[in-house]
Amino acid sequence: MMRVLITGAAGFIGFHLCRCFLGLGFEVVGLDNLNPYYSPDLKQDRLALLREWENFAFSRVSLEDREAMEDVFRENSFSHVLHLAAQAGVRYSLSHPRTYVNSNLLGFENILECCRHHSDLEHLVFASSSSVYGLNTKMPFSEHDNVDHPVSLYAATKKSNELMAHCYSYLYSIPCTGLRFFTVYGPWGRPDMAYFRFTESILNDRPISVFNFGRMQRDFTFIDDVVDGVYRVAFAPPRPDPQWSGERLDPATSSVPYRIYNIGNNQTVELEHFIGVLEQSLGKRAQKEYYPLQPGDVPCTYADIDDLARDVGYKPETTIEEGLPRFVDWYKAYYRSGGP
Repeated sequence: MMRVLITGAAGFIGFHLCRCFLGLGFEVVGLDNLNPYYSPDLKQDRLALLREWENFAFSRVSLEDREAMEDVFRENSFSHVLHLAAQAGVRYSLSHPRTYVNSNLLGFENILECCRHHSDLEHLVFASSSSVYGLNTKMPFSEHDNVDHPVSLYAATKKSNELMAHCYSYLYSIPCTGLRFFTVYGPWGRPDMAYFRFTESILNDRPISVFNFGRMQRDFTFIDDVVDGVYRVAFAPPRPDPQWSGERLDPATSSVPYRIYNIGNNQTVELEHFIGVLEQSLGKRAQKEYYPLQPGDVPCTYADIDDLARDVGYKPETTIEEGLPRFVDWYKAYYRSGGP
């Protein structure tokens, strides 16, 4: 039986990815430090569901703890490492920069070093972010375009992860794939995300903050589509691109086993329309307060997913008209049952 390591196992995407692999019969070692960036109780409730599987083992470890990370790898033989753990949040990175340096840079270096010395490893898949596109205005965002102008430290750490992974792929032939996630939403989601906060505020008759005066556009991607994409990528490790040339630099591919993909829904949704669908799902109108674009935010995200569709057959199928009601149903059931 293949054994995989999934970091960030108590987080939103990591939790759903663990359930996918567990349901398919894999042995899963989940790693998380259960930090208090948002409710640890929500993370513990996710973990409680994962612990119901006999083929799941959990380690409470911080990425930046090198000795603990080495112990996890020393005690296991992983065929795949799916690295989802990171300090998330664009705005939080403006006030807590050191947290991002420790988790996203030092922590990722520990992941890479452990993978380097793990001879059985077939593929390292790691989470990047649509935030790396920064000041880019060419739409849709393509992995083959330059992304050297981030507008938050969070984005800069994710871009740095891509560069670090390429170095290790070049030096040690580690197959590495980075996935740039685009605004993932759904049941068991993150409370710091706008759709989660909107839901809480609308149900409690509090106003919602709508930034950029409502002129925001996002490529909202439902969690089930994301998990399907990550699973497909995990078993399609990259190969050196024979067409790659140092005279025609392509950031998404390389002469070594390294690849970058967008993973989104391949369409933009106006924030006002998104709120309208949420209101309909809740059966309740929102009280809106409008504000300018916030530091670190970008007005629009839009994923070009042609490469992911071609290489692994990725095809997102969930619209917000389908996905948001599923989130709302989970939210109401969870908090009625005494969730945090």
